[in-house]
Amino acid sequence: MTGNTTSEPTVLWRPTPESMRATRIAEFAGWVARKRGLDLGDPPDYDAIWRWSVEHLDQFWADVAGWTGVLPDVPDDRVLTRRAMPGAQWFPDATLNYAEQALRAVAEGAVPADSPALIAVAEDREPEETSWAQLRARVGAFAATLRRLGVQRGDRVAGYLPNVPEAVVAFLGTAAIGAVWSSCAPDFGTRAVLDRFTQIEPTVLVAVDGYRFNGREYDRRDVVTELRGALPSVRTTIAVPRLFPDAVPADALPWTEAVAEEQEPRFEPLPFDHPLWIVYSSGTTGLPKGIVHGHGGVTLEEHKQLALHGDVGPGDRFYWYASTAWIMWNIAASALLCGATVVVHDGAPAYPSVDAQFAIAAQTRLTYLGTSAGYLTACEKAGIRPGDSHDLSALRFLGSTGSPLPASTFEWVYDAVGPDVFLGSLSGGTDVATGFVGSAPLLPVVAGELQRPMLGVAAASWDEQGQPVVGELGELVITEPMPSMPLYFWNDPDGARYRESYFEPWPGVWRHGDWMEVTERGTCLITGRSDSTLNRGGVRMGTADIYAAVESVPEVLDCVVLGVEQRDGGYWMPLFVKLAEGAELTDELTTRIRDAIRRQASPRHVPDEVIAVPAVPHTRTGKRLEVPLKRLFQGVDPAKALNVGAVDDPGAVEHYLALARERGPR
Repeated sequence: MTGNTTSEPTVLWRPTPESMRATRIAEFAGWVARKRGLDLGDPPDYDAIWRWSVEHLDQFWADVAGWTGVLPDVPDDRVLTRRAMPGAQWFPDATLNYAEQALRAVAEGAVPADSPALIAVAEDREPEETSWAQLRARVGAFAATLRRLGVQRGDRVAGYLPNVPEAVVAFLGTAAIGAVWSSCAPDFGTRAVLDRFTQIEPTVLVAVDGYRFNGREYDRRDVVTELRGALPSVRTTIAVPRLFPDAVPADALPWTEAVAEEQEPRFEPLPFDHPLWIVYSSGTTGLPKGIVHGHGGVTLEEHKQLALHGDVGPGDRFYWYASTAWIMWNIAASALLCGATVVVHDGAPAYPSVDAQFAIAAQTRLTYLGTSAGYLTACEKAGIRPGDSHDLSALRFLGSTGSPLPASTFEWVYDAVGPDVFLGSLSGGTDVATGFVGSAPLLPVVAGELQRPMLGVAAASWDEQGQPVVGELGELVITEPMPSMPLYFWNDPDGARYRESYFEPWPGVWRHGDWMEVTERGTCLITGRSDSTLNRGGVRMGTADIYAAVESVPEVLDCVVLGVEQRDGGYWMPLFVKLAEGAELTDELTTRIRDAIRRQASPRHVPDEVIAVPAVPHTRTGKRLEVPLKRLFQGVDPAKALNVGAVDDPGAVEHYLALARERGPR
């Protein structure tokens, strides 16, 4: 699947010189130009800024740190003192605290103390505001509670929570004392949660009693009981009421008590590379990878991404539809760093109707609405016109990520949402808590394309020989370090798993696992994963989680699941099952398989189809042929998609070849 780089691009939006000069990226460029004697253009030239940012990483990140006020006056030679990947060393002499930075805007008077820091929206209640003063006080209270419970710097605090204000308070309180945060969404089943939390041995578990999704209530008290029993490291459970406020377990600390003693927070000064959170990006085999990011790298990277690329600042209202299991939740919370109000949404993406997120935009006066490509495509297919049915006059930016956004959906946005909104399609990863390729308000918006690599990101497309290519698909690679690259993986003492994940086949070069095409105009097209990670609506899950659930069904002997990005922007997720002798794929068995995935893994990753097959092909070392089979269904020539000689049972492939020919790429 390659983009049409020879036809004339369809430009849907262009900045004016006046709009360019009014952006924060222009303010930054002017500040840099005066400081360093550079000519970056007036209005500024994005490509000139980008070239300087990747050719002079030390200067660029010193200036991001200085312009934002996070780390002023750091000399260039103390920014990047070791350039290797992995193992780059950033700001070795600096100390800071992410939580202190996230609450700095009100402390310095950039936002009024009584203005909202958080606005909570949910399916079953009216919006509720938390002021900046209240947020600081509750974070202070929660941090004091953790200290009283004996939580030390480096201990882990785990959240089993939906996207509610309590999750933000618990995260910031954890960061304030130098403990390490990690979260899972309550729609994850027990096994999927334990696969993550067992690795990190949390000291405290902050857990909700249930959640509401798509108009239904889901009681999770039994799951929480199972988690507590299976996590012997947990000394204290803090119970967050959502559905059963009068049923807090007797041996748990109620949330109201954990935040009762509101106070000014006390922030621990921490090294730049002190662990902030552990997030998870599942591989195709084994347990999910626990990815550790640091206070300093995240703080600077989110300032850059949100303020420079998203033009987010004090007075803005920022929203991104996400669960606490998706890195976009972490990124959305990070809009606090810029002084923006964060709107948190506890509920389904399209409930009570498909235009739900645009209704929230109107109700809360969003200036920045972020969502998944799948949601926007669903709105397009439903034929709705949010700009006609909702007051979106405050909306300036519309962000999309999670999967490629089709050109037709770009056009739908400018027709049905509004001609003046800036649409930014972004591609990045949980792995770096940011984008690699995305948008900038200095550049035009072209249908179906991402504007450029982001500042400070040395992104390129390489062929199999490790050579840069233009006008054809290649592997997305990053050739210079970024401060938000993982510090390390949890329980990976020699770094072997880290290196295998990103630095093969090219040592010292980050291979992300996405197909990317760079056009001759410098724009980019991302066409999906080059690995087998399931990526539905931006929520990634390893196939191992699915297999563990499916293989608990006695009738299933073997299986393979694929996540197939389609040309029309859709995402097809089939599960192929080899059944035991005498078993048939009845409706009842299909339902049991789906239910097992829903309960044990994730309801977001229930397959679109369950298909019985005579065999599941593997490599000769026993690995399922996930990526080659996926490429077959994407329309890749079978001779290029897989090497039959490397298959344990070459005859097993024939069935999939026939299915791929029958269905064809969509």
